[in-house]
Amino acid sequence: MIIKLSNNSNKPIYEQITDQLKQAILAGVLMTGDALPSIRALAKELKISVMTTKRAYADLERDGFIETIAGKGSYVAGRNQDFLREELIRQVEIHLTKAVSVAKLANVKKEELHELLDLLLEDSDENH
Repeated sequence: MIIKLSNNSNKPIYEQITDQLKQAILAGVLMTGDALPSIRALAKELKISVMTTKRAYADLERDGFIETIAGKGSYVAGRNQDFLREELIRQVEIHLTKAVSVAKLANVKKEELHELLDLLLEDSDENH
């Protein structure tokens, strides 16, 4: 498993780990039942504190992405499609909120923003 940490990111290290593991799960790179490295092994691999990896795993477990079995390790949790869709929609909302903020700074009108989104969706449809 490749996790890339950035010292230049404004996100804390545990959050970078959490985000990357969520993305891997949502993209199907990590599948239900796949074992994750132990907290200690991941900390050693990334050269970070065990507490940092423990925090990331705790957040992933809280959010339903992984489950930990005492003495056995952490695994990708079985997820239903409604939960998966809800998480993806949440991510879309985050990105669209940022896009709207930038559009406001650039004085992009509502109609222009809609037109741009329509064009992006058409390009996306043509490429898939």
